[in-house]
Amino acid sequence: MKEKIDKIVSFIKTYVENAGKKSVVLGLSGGLDSAVVAVLAKKALGSKNVHCVYLPEIIHFKNDFDRKHIDKLCKRFDLTYVSYEIDPIVELYKKKIPITDKLGLANVKARIRMNMLYAIGAKKKCLVIGTGNKSEIMIGYFTKYGDGGVDFEPIGHLYKTEVFKIAKELDIPNEIVDKPPTAGLWEGQTDESEIGMSYEELDKILYTIEKQLINEDYLKEKNIDYKNILKVLKMMEKNEHKITLPPTPKG
Repeated sequence: MKEKIDKIVSFIKTYVENAGKKSVVLGLSGGLDSAVVAVLAKKALGSKNVHCVYLPEIIHFKNDFDRKHIDKLCKRFDLTYVSYEIDPIVELYKKKIPITDKLGLANVKARIRMNMLYAIGAKKKCLVIGTGNKSEIMIGYFTKYGDGGVDFEPIGHLYKTEVFKIAKELDIPNEIVDKPPTAGLWEGQTDESEIGMSYEELDKILYTIEKQLINEDYLKEKNIDYKNILKVLKMMEKNEHKITLPPTPKG
């Protein structure tokens, strides 16, 4: 894991310098991925050049644990953060454009957070650093122009199970590592329940697809259900638009 950590730290440092910047702004959620990216960015750029921002919704989604976990992370790694509640913006949006669909409203919240991070980034003249991992990017498990709206993705080449290993290597607080991953879309939402399988199972399947190992013997050896292969392939096909440029006519 140390070699992978060193590679990511070097990548962050080089990418930011090549962009003519010195610092990054980061959406710190209290979850695993953003915690890992924050610490890696601190290693690359130093604490003062990592601007962490916590953007909670407290009216409909109150979660005191996230703030406590962020406090513990920042204290352990000499990081600081600012917090802005998104509730007033969400409520104004709902008054202007009523949205009753749960997922649709969740996407609006993700895009509000992205907009705020870019506003802060413009003010501080820094890049918006992403926290997406390879597992979620491959199946399109993110909001287009929301948490997917970033300048670069330093852990976008790592499966979620690899991010867990790096988190332990970095000594990320156990409270963050052990809690069920969630995008905080609504009360009680977890990533694995929404995806329909554990990250361990998902990563096995994604590796199988990526390495073109879909055959009866391999699936039996790895105890992979072919129905889950089809499920993941369908997710990838459905969400392909999220990882490609908007189409334009030829000629």
